Amino acid sequence: MVGPRQREPDGGGLMRIVLFAAPDERIAGRLRAILKDKSGALGQQGVAVPGWNPVRLFLAAADPARPSGLHLARGVRTARAQERLAEVVGLELEKAAGSGAGTLALVCGQLGRSLIDAGELERLRAILSRGGGEVEVVLHLDEQARTLAWLYADRVGRGRVAPLSRELEATAEGGRWWDRAVATLPPADLWTGVHPVLEAMPAFLDYAALLAFWESAFGAGRVQLRGAPLAQLYGSRGAEEVQAAFGLSDSLGNVDPATPPAAPGDVTAARMRSMNPLLRRYSEVTGRVLARDIRGRIAQTVAVPDAPIPPGALAALSKRFATDNASLAERFPGLGDALRPDAKQAPWQEPDPQNGYRATQYLAALQPMLARQCRTADEIRAEDAAGTGPAPTQTTAPDHLPPLARMNFDKLRGGPFAPHNRLGGVDEAAILPPYPEMAPRALPAGSTGNVIVGCMKNEAPYILEWVAYHRAIGVDDFLIYTNACDDGTDSILDRLQAMGILQHRDNDGWKGKSPQQHALNSALKEPVIRDAEWVIHIDVDEFINVRCGNGTLPDLFARAPDATNWALTWRLFGHNGVDRLDDRFVIEQFDTCAPAFCPKPHTVWGFKSMVRNVGAYAKLSCHRPNKLREGAEDRVKWVNGSGQDITRETAQKGWRSSKSTIGYDLVQLNHYALRSAESFLIKRQRGRALHVDRSIGLNYWIRMDWSDVPDVTIKRNVPRVRAEYDRLLADPELAALHRKGLEWHRAKADELHAMPEFEDLYRQALALKLTDTERVAYALALDMES
Repeated sequence: MVGPRQREPDGGGLMRIVLFAAPDERIAGRLRAILKDKSGALGQQGVAVPGWNPVRLFLAAADPARPSGLHLARGVRTARAQERLAEVVGLELEKAAGSGAGTLALVCGQLGRSLIDAGELERLRAILSRGGGEVEVVLHLDEQARTLAWLYADRVGRGRVAPLSRELEATAEGGRWWDRAVATLPPADLWTGVHPVLEAMPAFLDYAALLAFWESAFGAGRVQLRGAPLAQLYGSRGAEEVQAAFGLSDSLGNVDPATPPAAPGDVTAARMRSMNPLLRRYSEVTGRVLARDIRGRIAQTVAVPDAPIPPGALAALSKRFATDNASLAERFPGLGDALRPDAKQAPWQEPDPQNGYRATQYLAALQPMLARQCRTADEIRAEDAAGTGPAPTQTTAPDHLPPLARMNFDKLRGGPFAPHNRLGGVDEAAILPPYPEMAPRALPAGSTGNVIVGCMKNEAPYILEWVAYHRAIGVDDFLIYTNACDDGTDSILDRLQAMGILQHRDNDGWKGKSPQQHALNSALKEPVIRDAEWVIHIDVDEFINVRCGNGTLPDLFARAPDATNWALTWRLFGHNGVDRLDDRFVIEQFDTCAPAFCPKPHTVWGFKSMVRNVGAYAKLSCHRPNKLREGAEDRVKWVNGSGQDITRETAQKGWRSSKSTIGYDLVQLNHYALRSAESFLIKRQRGRALHVDRSIGLNYWIRMDWSDVPDVTIKRNVPRVRAEYDRLLADPELAALHRKGLEWHRAKADELHAMPEFEDLYRQALALKLTDTERVAYALALDMES
């Protein structure tokens, strides 16, 4: 157990870094999720959880001669790129050291399963030393046969060619397992998918050698072994293991239970293993490089329903390590029963791939997709060599960026994450005829139709346009929750409820993590949600921009009639040079936004969800439904904004689009997070509904003020929205409430202008002029906290 320690009075660097390096990604991933979820409670007990991804430690420390698929995916493909990344991580650690936290918690499973020589550990130790304190390592372990049964199938899905029989044969041979495993490392070939650690026998399964390896760098007594049964870790009491690992006195509370990642079945693994040599040969002949997500799609294509490898079938491996395991369990009580093997079963043999499977036939069918989706090795090498990509607009990082942002800029320009607007088939600058009004539809008996559920706080000037817009495109009802409103938002909603337009609920008595999540939990009990055809959770600064047919929801649904879930990816619209609050349509005032291709920072491609009400999920959360019910896996189909199937990537988790799942052609979610600069000031003053412990400052402006490219596609809706808006304002009481709310916001803006703190923020924001690449670089350098 690594107990908590307090910071010494001199205010020096971090007293310590606790590095969780569980080799099994199922354990490491869950620990990472728990730490993130409980970061607030941990912070109160002196433990800081970073906002950056500790996988950077692995990317920077790994031997450049043994690059992984992750190095390929993240663009860390050269020694120079690793050096730059090491410097960035070092700066992050120095920043954390000055934060006042007593302990920094880092989770990176790749370190535990992929580092194999002393040079790598020395690079890691040097990077961690930038934090200024001692380092303690915690390795959570599961019994070797259980670990390998999952790991083998997972690695085959990522490109491994060697059969599992190689490991089983090695169990009968003498010598240290670690040494035999290192001897199986092949020469690397990044471009054809030969990643040495992935292809070799897993050295880390020799837990005694693994312990000695880590102690050689960090010292005896600085490495702890612990057990973490998956059923316990993924249950609601999973945080208890984190509490125990740190030796914390105060409970961290419960966490949402989850399902451990499932490995491919045994037959699927056999199919994919026979495919992998062909894929390597394909890369050799064509020069095309298969990214990790492409391999995932191929695995999904060849998959068949079948059971995973039973750990008991690898009993020979369990026997090989039984003596060492018993000694380790005695030395480290925290292991508990983690190293106890499953009951012995018939020895594993690779199964028949079934159904006359031929990998060559599948590859022939996949080749058109591979030709479209895969870049060539020469293209990637050119980027790495030049540090620039196609037609960069800037060649040096500007001086107005902070140091970390300048590093990011140099890495971004022209690379695979550089923003650009060459995505999709919609001409977003074209002025097209307005859409016709949509005829009202008669709902079937017992149905409430298409329903938006949302939360509001002090949004009075914007409510009527938002309601009118969504009624005009086919939304039938609204369920709106409010809390702590000062500007008349609740009164406007009460009047709209009296007019039969929507339903309003007071959320002042919210409990739990946030008012928004409390509202969503409550909404599931409401008849208007229970009887809905589609449930849509968006905020008042988000507009569903349907870009097909006549721009209505029925037109959209017709493009993917079997879809049960639409991922509505954000398109972030900046302040567009509009400084003052004005009573004009938001969709008219703000018509410049982020480039269509902008995978970084993570906020740009966030999505909200439109969910067919088939009962597949048990919970509705901020961005998506969660807790897929057992047996409902085959009843859900997720599509992106281009109507393309993204079920595999999105059914269980995820709240943002990726390079493989992005799509805007049929629908996007226009997100006007700032509106005018004055509106931003008012939002800064009141905070955000979901993140109640965060304020919105200049960092938020940097992340959200995208005014780089024109997109006028939503303006085709203006005439029919105006007609619906005018019908609503024909009610004298509602019109008076709208005017009163607008006056409140104008008075609030004047009040904030008179306060130096807010006036300074206003002027700083307007003075900040960034290109799209600069904004990405700056945003990546910022903490999540303002």
